[in-house]
Amino acid sequence: MMTYYILIGAIALVSWLVSNQLKSKFKKYSQVHLRNGMSGAEIAQKMLDDHGIRDVKVISTPGMLTDHYNPKNKTVNLSEGVYSQRNAAAAAVAAHECGHAVQHAQAYEWLSMRSKLVPVVSVTSGMSTWIVFGGIALMAATGVTGGIGFTIAVIGLIMMGFATLFSFITLPVEYDASKRALVWLKQKHMVSQEEYAGAEDALKWAARTYLVAAVGALASLLYWGLQVFGGRD
Repeated sequence: MMTYYILIGAIALVSWLVSNQLKSKFKKYSQVHLRNGMSGAEIAQKMLDDHGIRDVKVISTPGMLTDHYNPKNKTVNLSEGVYSQRNAAAAAVAAHECGHAVQHAQAYEWLSMRSKLVPVVSVTSGMSTWIVFGGIALMAATGVTGGIGFTIAVIGLIMMGFATLFSFITLPVEYDASKRALVWLKQKHMVSQEEYAGAEDALKWAARTYLVAAVGALASLLYWGLQVFGGRD
């Protein structure tokens, strides 16, 4: 178990460092004010309009970096630091979330795959580790490397596998949304060269948070897989 705690601690540390760097970048580029004077909400609405998307609403949501696109009610939810602000960071985030709306409108296959996994992952992700641990504990208590304990542990691994798969499917979804955002910002001359550089850097660090999460999920899955199947030797 000590190895697991070290692994989780290392992943948590890297995640914290990347998250802090993202917040630092967001703060930095929040000082780069847009020459066109448009707010995050206005940027989002224009990107939707330019892609012919008329059934998606742009709304404000509480918190910092809580921005997201909700495909169920078709809303682009922009945080307080994005919705009304007029800077490079707000433009980047607003355009990125609209990138998800464009993906939805165009039936982007990776987004569709992720959406199908949401109901499964929402149920399994919170309990998978406990199920694996319970199965391993039962095998240890009974001294039997197979049987019901092994079956329970494998079920937990399968559940954990869905969460890991979800994390990796999320990567192309997020990277593609950022790519769509940056292409649109540049092609439509929405930002200056300096503003574009800031938007690109901010989105790069946002993407890294998802990369760390995916690597962490895979590392955890591999660790528990070794504990379950290694214990059978």
